[in-house]
Amino acid sequence: MRLLVISDIHGNLPAFESVLNSAQGEWDQIWCLGDVVGYGPDPNECIATLRKYDHLCLSGNHDWAVLDRLDIHTFNDDAKAAIRWTQSALSDANMSYLRGLSSATVEGSFTLVHASPRHPVWEYILDKVTAAANFKEFHTPYCLAGHSHVPMIFEQLDSQDVEWYAPLYDRPVDLNKNRLIINPGSVGQPRDYDPRSAYSLLDLEEMTWEHRRVAYPIEETQARMTEMGLPERLISRLEFGM
Repeated sequence: MRLLVISDIHGNLPAFESVLNSAQGEWDQIWCLGDVVGYGPDPNECIATLRKYDHLCLSGNHDWAVLDRLDIHTFNDDAKAAIRWTQSALSDANMSYLRGLSSATVEGSFTLVHASPRHPVWEYILDKVTAAANFKEFHTPYCLAGHSHVPMIFEQLDSQDVEWYAPLYDRPVDLNKNRLIINPGSVGQPRDYDPRSAYSLLDLEEMTWEHRRVAYPIEETQARMTEMGLPERLISRLEFGM
């Protein structure tokens, strides 16, 4: 089984389509770690595209906010504006789809969460201290988490020591005996100063993981966001990957 692992599409259809085209023919199923909607101008289209494929999808914090499962006053003003717009734009059928998603699951050797094992929809794992605390919260060899929009890997060397690794793009990495927390990065709103969409390929037979990036027509997403009246800061940040 070969998997396309993605997270944080955030209603960015050109980015999502570019990922699908880039990885065409290389995967059998999609694992999406949540936040299909929020920020971007095409939430219905992104859900419809995802649902064309055999997939597993989690619920993220923006998905929860759209469903009124989170208090949007915890979001910044731009994110709040995008959430309110998304609520008005989503079809009833797609609202129902989001309601049916879980925030965490286990698939064989992999724990899947949107944010972290400790707080599945609302914790950023960006440093070794936070990663070390979260290794205690799951029992499989590997955990896949999104939310931070930054691709990275944390490795548990022993009960106390954790190491951090930047992604090695376009190079399959053997999943070794040590436990890992892996983030594939964001499809629709990267935040590592690289505006290209991030995604990963996981081969369960070879037990390899491969980080990838692909450019997408940012100007198309920006034009759609302007058309929908979404906040300017959300529009401009896409070209800077931040």
